[in-house]
Amino acid sequence: MNQYFEIKQLIIYKFKNYLTFLKFNFFKSSLLFVRLFKFLVSKNTRTILICSGKGGVGKTTLTANLGIALANSGASTAVLDADFGLRNLDLLLGLENRIIYTAQDVLDKNCRLDQALVRHKKEPNLALLPAGDPRMLDWMKPEDMKKISNLLSEKFDYVLVDCPAGVEDGFKNALSACSEAIVVTNPELSAVRDADRVIGILNTSDIKPIQLVVNRVRPNMMANQEMLSIEDVQSILSLPLLGIVLEDEQVIISTNRGEPLTLSDTKSPAKKCYLNVSQRLSGKDIPIIDPKNEGKSLKDKFVRLMQTKIF
Repeated sequence: MNQYFEIKQLIIYKFKNYLTFLKFNFFKSSLLFVRLFKFLVSKNTRTILICSGKGGVGKTTLTANLGIALANSGASTAVLDADFGLRNLDLLLGLENRIIYTAQDVLDKNCRLDQALVRHKKEPNLALLPAGDPRMLDWMKPEDMKKISNLLSEKFDYVLVDCPAGVEDGFKNALSACSEAIVVTNPELSAVRDADRVIGILNTSDIKPIQLVVNRVRPNMMANQEMLSIEDVQSILSLPLLGIVLEDEQVIISTNRGEPLTLSDTKSPAKKCYLNVSQRLSGKDIPIIDPKNEGKSLKDKFVRLMQTKIF
């Protein structure tokens, strides 16, 4: 009888151990499943710093047009105006009258992120997070930019960060929140020299890839050797070329209207270039526009003539 009781107790003990084993492994499997699920549903967001060494080279204009082009391709895109001192991204997108909250309000917890985001009426896939008060520059830290970037990364496929020109604190704050960079320059010695300083700082960070966009390219001046060639700029800066943007008066017209070229129906050389840059950025294997072959056909000359306002 005692032997039977001992066998029974042993079976119960073994069964309890087996149940404990099952519970532990189920809990462990559940944790693995939760982690796998989070990984599968999480967005592989690309947070891209758009920067320049010199002001006025077209960095913000590129950000606006690139944002519209990416959104139009179906990618959810956020543009973050990190230039708190000279904020103009809202003007270029035509959203200046719809701003209620800013990035500063999000950080201060005065509003939710979705309340601060300004959706573009003509391109719903694009949202702007406006810059805060210029006085934010005095207390803004890299951790604050990282926090904003992380919040945006949960909702969007692309986050384009328009940072201040130069290498001051505003640039360094924006840099800390990004994983890639696009350096914008004009084919002018002063602009290229300043861009080289920015690239020096980028190379000491973990940002990769760092790509180059040469803006305001004038093929005729390059042909007459009155302007640095694309090859010259690329050789000096030692960066892979993402694309070029041709000089085009339609850029000025669209900027004054608050409507990016990539949102308009106009057939302009600059619009074609912006679309080319956005397609290459999204991974499409297409060639860079060759400035030597642009604008020389009779059709191109006729289009330029029709776009010119005589009266």
